[in-house]
Amino acid sequence: MTSLVIDIGNTLIKIAVFNLDVMLEANQYESIDEPALDGLLSKYNPVKAIVSSVKKSKEPWQAILGQKIPLIQFNTFMTSGINNHYLTPETLGPDRLAAVIGAYHMFPGQNSLVITGGTAITYDGVDAEGNYFGGSISPGLNMRYKALNNYTAGLPLIEADADFDTTYGNNTTTAIRSGVQNGIKYELTGFIESYKTVGEQLNIILSGGDSIFFDTLLKNSIFARYIKIEPYLVLKGLNAAIQKHND
Repeated sequence: MTSLVIDIGNTLIKIAVFNLDVMLEANQYESIDEPALDGLLSKYNPVKAIVSSVKKSKEPWQAILGQKIPLIQFNTFMTSGINNHYLTPETLGPDRLAAVIGAYHMFPGQNSLVITGGTAITYDGVDAEGNYFGGSISPGLNMRYKALNNYTAGLPLIEADADFDTTYGNNTTTAIRSGVQNGIKYELTGFIESYKTVGEQLNIILSGGDSIFFDTLLKNSIFARYIKIEPYLVLKGLNAAIQKHND
């Protein structure tokens, strides 16, 4: 049973094709059009599709796609085996819930912490019984650099440096880099430490565009052996959701 899975994020559109749990193809786009979708439809002939979007308005191609194949709009009431205790599920980002579903689908009966690094950094945990109580949202890597530049008169805009591993900066550039990157590192380890209290075994799943960078920040930490990088976590969660939806 082949499915087309689409995740519309703040900056990129990610599309994958699954045959049950097996990912056949995955791509990301800055924008998508009807010919690109038609190419996937003709190549794989999926029988259903699911779309998740963090945006309030729908893309024009969604209506066209819905005329060609059964299309499900993912929402945060499609828990797919997760016990969602979030007090306002209608305000929960669909990408966050999809990532939690993906984590539990990959590691059923285990505790997992999903850390997604993108425009924002999100932390979402699901326990071994599939309970999701909520999580945390903080500014992302690039947002922190831009904020220091935008909200001060004299601090320059600089880029992240994965090779920077110094505790203290000795000039303005390295002081900013130390504050931003070490700040994220200490934030990451602090959240991981707090989630470790739910049980000895905790899968730490890094996802999003900055997942490799975060893995570098954590490479020398005591949590390094628990870390798993899964760039397609949201897509896998959406695929699990569409399979469960048809059960």
